[in-house]
Amino acid sequence: MAIPAWIERRLPLTEALERHVTRHLEPPNLNSWWNFGSLAGLFLVLQIVTGVFLAMHYKPDTGLAFDSVQHIMREVNYGWLLRYLHALGASGFFLAVYLHVGRALYYGSYKSPRELVWLVGFAIFLCLMAEAFMGYLLPWGQMSFWSATVITNIFGTIPLVGPGLVVWLRGDFAVGDATLGRFFALHTAVLPVALIGGLVLLHVMALHRVGSGNPDGVDLDEGDPRRIPFWPYYVTRDLWFDALALLPFAAVVFFAPTLLLEPANWEPANPLATPAHLVPEWYFVPFYAILRSIPSKLGGAVAMAAAIFLVPALPWLDRSPVRSARYRPLKRALTLAFFANFLILGYLGSQLPVGAVLTLERISTAVYFLYFAALPLLPRFERARPLPGGTP
Repeated sequence: MAIPAWIERRLPLTEALERHVTRHLEPPNLNSWWNFGSLAGLFLVLQIVTGVFLAMHYKPDTGLAFDSVQHIMREVNYGWLLRYLHALGASGFFLAVYLHVGRALYYGSYKSPRELVWLVGFAIFLCLMAEAFMGYLLPWGQMSFWSATVITNIFGTIPLVGPGLVVWLRGDFAVGDATLGRFFALHTAVLPVALIGGLVLLHVMALHRVGSGNPDGVDLDEGDPRRIPFWPYYVTRDLWFDALALLPFAAVVFFAPTLLLEPANWEPANPLATPAHLVPEWYFVPFYAILRSIPSKLGGAVAMAAAIFLVPALPWLDRSPVRSARYRPLKRALTLAFFANFLILGYLGSQLPVGAVLTLERISTAVYFLYFAALPLLPRFERARPLPGGTP
């Protein structure tokens, strides 16, 4: 007993555990949409563990990268399982994050006093996008190579600094060995440390400082007896939900592992042969649809950047004192339309941009931005329903 006491006096681990787990209180009415945060954390752990083992056998060299992935798949014990868990785990991670963000949009979890929780969460999302983009290059297949070429070219549209920025990102004048080496280093070392050691920890600390929102959007007072401990009630519920969510994920991994993998990526990268139809991973496709819906290359890049960076402005765009869309009929209809439009953009972005597809992409892009433009105006026209007792 003396050693734990000695450690506790110098490093208060028990105090931190009590503050963030055992004595942390949550509202009693959280529904299953609040479980996707823990599911995203589970996928993050899965990505780290499988990524460590894959990095032991991967060769970040343009002459060896593709073959090293095939070596992992064919000759390393359970290498195929590690590779599929990692590749499909990225999709599971993004799906959990998108549903987590969608819940926040619907229930107004970004509003005061949770603005910092929202901003740190957005920083996590940006870091996750960079992590996924750099990881996608590592198999050194056709789609990996050409996607990296196209996306890094987007930075070249920035006036004055664009061309130099592209060379800096690639480490060369074209995507090649230097690009692969630096993307591997960033993907396996720098970004995971920033994601885990910094942003996720800050996100949890900020959340536990102000407490979770709830479906009613009405905060309970700190001493309200209706609040219940995070442990064991919500911890066990998170574990049950995570186990349930892993069942369809495992079914895909074992019975349809190539379902979300691009067939062109099973061919080695060839700078002299461009694939007929370039499509990024599904979680980037809605933003890709916005990018290509604008005729101007610079205009498309600006529109795509705006589509991403309008998200952290939501706490200040949404001026209604009522948080939850449960009690805001116009906000509910607008948000559900936004979700449907985002799915439509995802479908359109996977099709060839010709004829009706291109026209619909432009309409869906306009609808996407109309959501953010309409939010500040809603309180003038919207009559919110009465809230349950408490402070909005």
